[in-house]
Amino acid sequence: MSFRSVVGRVLGWTLLGAFAVAVLYPVLWMVLSGFKDNQEVFNQPWGLPGELRWENYARAWDLGVTRYFTNSVIVTSASIVATTLISAWAAYGLCRLKLPFGNGVALLVLGGLLLSPTVALIPLFRLLTAIGLFDTYWALIVLYTAFRIPFTIFLIRAYMIELPRSVDEAATIDGATRAQIFWRVILPMSRPILVSAALLQALFAWNEFAFALVFVSDESLKTLPVGLVSMQSRLLTDWPVVLAGLTIAALPTILLFLIGQRQFLRGLTEGVGK
Repeated sequence: MSFRSVVGRVLGWTLLGAFAVAVLYPVLWMVLSGFKDNQEVFNQPWGLPGELRWENYARAWDLGVTRYFTNSVIVTSASIVATTLISAWAAYGLCRLKLPFGNGVALLVLGGLLLSPTVALIPLFRLLTAIGLFDTYWALIVLYTAFRIPFTIFLIRAYMIELPRSVDEAATIDGATRAQIFWRVILPMSRPILVSAALLQALFAWNEFAFALVFVSDESLKTLPVGLVSMQSRLLTDWPVVLAGLTIAALPTILLFLIGQRQFLRGLTEGVGK
């Protein structure tokens, strides 16, 4: 190898290492700070905890994280299923069926990306109150699904366009209906992009704050982002417990990405990258 290539490789690995430290260190600091006491948090913010105080995590769990965690799981899971299936079905129709004004419909759907959720808070508040969905799980599930469908359709459609039409024709010759082709042929072939869409929806729904703050006021229905803020206001003098709660909140999304990272990257590179 030439000197230039060696230097380039060393610089590349150095930059990647620095980026990894910049991303991982705050997470590691949060996890370790959850094991400290208040004195260590303020006097030794960058040091290691004197001992592993698991009681901080147990106390955070008992102070409401259990309830907030359960609410977030319910809302996130329901919105993932609804968003992914509705978007996949719509993407299949836009790229496989000969619809009148199909390109116009696709542009109209993609126009939903221009809508700002925060601008619609007041009319949405009135609408959800009028139809009786305010202060329920359904308020968040419907909104998380509706506002993410345009982007998810765009993502899945970009992948499905590249799937060979010969598989549709072969399935039709074998007597399959459109619904059977979608469920038994297209969806299995689109698994990478479906995993990518599901992970992106999970990150959005799990961390969303504005809708969860405005449209849910019942303490028993609050999700993790809002619940942790209210817990923080009650524990201003006990930061290790707050940091332990933040660690518990971040753990599911990290695990989900680690489990589905291969399919996630494959879906994005094979779909949008084409």
